[in-house]
Amino acid sequence: MSSRTGGRQAMSELKLRRLLEHNARLKDDLARPRVRVSEASASLIRYCKTTKDHLVPSVWGPVGKSEDPYGQTSGGKCCSVQ
Repeated sequence: MSSRTGGRQAMSELKLRRLLEHNARLKDDLARPRVRVSEASASLIRYCKTTKDHLVPSVWGPVGKSEDPYGQTSGGKCCSVQ
């Protein structure tokens, strides 16, 4: 019977350890800084309005050849073979 009691105690200790680890993770999550959805949305909208995206010309208008970071270079060659 003593081995049976020892097994139960080991199982109880394992459960306790898991609960303590889970509790520590929950405390870490609680301590994480939070941002309100309204603030995050406003920040995202502000970023989208002020950051020019060359891949959306319907919003920002056509991009000049000199401003286009995705356009071809004036050299005409894209790679070299050795």
